[in-house]
Parts: sequence; C-alpha cells; structure tokens
Amino acid sequence: MFRAASSAGVLLLASVLAAHAGGDPALGKHVFNRCIACHEAATDRDKIGPHLLGVVGRAAGSADSFLGHYSDAMKSAGAAGLIWDEANLAEYLKAPKLKVPGNKMAFAGLTSDDDIANVIAYLKADPKP
Repeated sequence: MFRAASSAGVLLLASVLAAHAGGDPALGKHVFNRCIACHEAATDRDKIGPHLLGVVGRAAGSADSFLGHYSDAMKSAGAAGLIWDEANLAEYLKAPKLKVPGNKMAFAGLTSDDDIANVIAYLKADPKP
C-alpha cells in the first residue's frame, strides 16, 4: 500500500514539474500584458512591433506584414538562420540586445525564467487562453 501511494506521489510530482517546465499559457497571457503595447499575439495585427501569432518556428525578421519595419540586425539574424524556437525565444526574452545586437526592441527583457517559460507557452498556445 505504501509503495503504491509513494509511486502515485512521485508520478504526481513528476507531472507537476513537467507542466511547470513547459510553462503555463494562462500565466503567460498575464505576463504578456507587459508586451501588449507593442505586440499582438492572438491575431496577425502589427503594432509598433510585429505580431507574434505563429512566431514559434518562424525565422527572425520574417513576418511578411512587418518586413519594411524590421531592423537590419533582425533581418540579418533571420537570414543567418535564427529560428524562434523555444531556446532562442528564451534567450531573446531574457536579453534582447544580447541575443540580437542592434535590434530595435526597447524592452530590456524578462528576469524570471518562469515568466519566460510561461510567455513561450502562451505564444505556442492555439487557441490562446
């Protein structure tokens, strides 16, 4: 009986940790409120910055509707092969000026790894929470 309860507890803990590692889209939507003045994630409408609908898996600097507005640095990063996968998004959201030097984004970055994971989960979610 103890072994079964222990196993169930371990499985529950593992699933909670796995969910946390992947981020929470609902929490990410809340964190994304810091980005909403410049970016849209639920539609393909551009603002000061490009829309982020479908950004995960997209090449940097490649949203057709924003091509004339990207910095040369962002266009060059995309041409050099930068794809917005989870790892690259995490690095960029942590320190945009370090990941793509010379980009136009004024945002300094997110300091919390949990916030970053949650925003990425939100960007990946379809439909958005």
